[in-house]
Amino acid sequence: MEMYCYQCEQTAKGTGCTSFGVCGKDPQVAALQDLLIYAVKDIARYAHRAGELGSRDRAVDVFVVKMLFTTLTNVNFDPQRFKEWMGEAVAMKERAQRLYETAAKKAGKTADKLECPVAWWQGVGDLAAMVAKGLEVGIQKRVDSLGSTVAGVQELITYGLKGAAAYADHALILGKEDPALYASFHEMLDYLTRKPTNADELLGRALKTGEINLKAMELLDAANTGIYGHPEPTKVRITAVKGKCILVSGHDLKDLDLLLKQTEGKGVNVYTHGEMLPCNAYPALKKYKHLVGNYGGAWQVQRSEFDAFPGAVLMTTNCIQKPKETYQGRIFTSGLVGWPGVTHIADGNFAPVIEAALAAPGFTADEPAKFITIGFGHNTVMSVAGKVIDLVKAGKIRHFFLVGGCDGAKPGRNYYTEFAEQVPNDCVILTLACGKFRFNKLEFGDIDGIPRLLDVGQCNDAYSAVQIAVALAGAFNCGVNDLPLSLVLSWFEQKAVAILLTLLHLGVKNIRIGPSLPAFVTPDVLGILVEKFGIKPISTAKEDLAAILAA
Repeated sequence: MEMYCYQCEQTAKGTGCTSFGVCGKDPQVAALQDLLIYAVKDIARYAHRAGELGSRDRAVDVFVVKMLFTTLTNVNFDPQRFKEWMGEAVAMKERAQRLYETAAKKAGKTADKLECPVAWWQGVGDLAAMVAKGLEVGIQKRVDSLGSTVAGVQELITYGLKGAAAYADHALILGKEDPALYASFHEMLDYLTRKPTNADELLGRALKTGEINLKAMELLDAANTGIYGHPEPTKVRITAVKGKCILVSGHDLKDLDLLLKQTEGKGVNVYTHGEMLPCNAYPALKKYKHLVGNYGGAWQVQRSEFDAFPGAVLMTTNCIQKPKETYQGRIFTSGLVGWPGVTHIADGNFAPVIEAALAAPGFTADEPAKFITIGFGHNTVMSVAGKVIDLVKAGKIRHFFLVGGCDGAKPGRNYYTEFAEQVPNDCVILTLACGKFRFNKLEFGDIDGIPRLLDVGQCNDAYSAVQIAVALAGAFNCGVNDLPLSLVLSWFEQKAVAILLTLLHLGVKNIRIGPSLPAFVTPDVLGILVEKFGIKPISTAKEDLAAILAA
């Protein structure tokens, strides 16, 4: 069966996955995801028009955001879940259409007749029929009809919206939402259904998508810090402690919180993994004595790490890979995450996870204690901003580097380790997201008490990095692009797209990205980004570092 997907950087041969996804996505799921996105765009058309007339439906709003998130790389691979969501999509289309038509009638207007070239709602419930329709609306069809550049920029917007939806959903889980943010999603999806082809207009909309993501990250930052407190510098153990154990991966702070509450006093130690590492720095989470540290590295090495972990594993939000048979019986999913045959916890009751942990052997002895320091969010960094500024003025800090982003298995990512290692001793590295696992266990020392490596947090904590940059620019009375600050980012999936668009929306220039560009960034698209924003694909660590410091 055919498929075509190029939404991540690691796509096959750098052009697109055509027989099976590098991520583990099969052609059936790929088609179902394409159909779901098509349905969501159709729903958004009605929601947008209703919103313009002053009417909204929260159920529709939430559904659109969640469904965008489900199609993000490494979230859900279970065709049965997509079958259920397509059924919900039919109901949401009817709700959104009624909402719009009622609002139009109330306003004394004639409702637009919104034609849909593919009747996606027909045959829902029949997997084969849905897959066939998914193939009708897939990316390859749009590339064939629009050309690679126009289709590529349209997909750039779509992927940015997927990334922003992830952050909006994280915030929603913690009780933070904004009707205006939902409306922005509807507006942008509606725009895409109008088949725009003007490259300059599309680029402007892409930057608007970056603005949407900024609002989503701001909302999430407020949710995280409002509930769990501002991250604070914290030494985190990265070696095992004797005892029964649970490993929590993904991004979801609330699920970790619930699990910690449910395991308290039960003799089970809890470890973070991957993007959950920053959770150890939140006051309301690190208070739990049985949150004993972090185990392992980034998401792409989970199959070996989960296999070796002698306990249960809980996978939250996204970043799941195909489980090995050796641990499939002790891995669990929550939220929107899914894999066929893996037990899903839908109600926040993690008793099955705890039972699996108690049945597993656990760690039989303490490993030698090793620690890393994390927790340098914008609140912490700005509390010492005066000292940092003084060190810059005194010539003791020459330059700041933001080195981070998504990690992955594709060759070339050792660049980021080499870059961090070669950064001069009078420079400071800020890092975030799972890309930091390439170098976060190395020793960088400090400059007059200011650590040379500042871990800002998860990928969504790019908001913190932005706040730090803006505050420093204000202190030095200059623009962000005039700061001694350079961004060197690794790219993988759609949240990285959203963050890049946010940075471009804010006017940040001369960003270096790698290790390679996704297939939807055609040479023409890259040319536009280079011309307007100075985007630079990475070369070698030595050459790039020399060029930055010589500028």
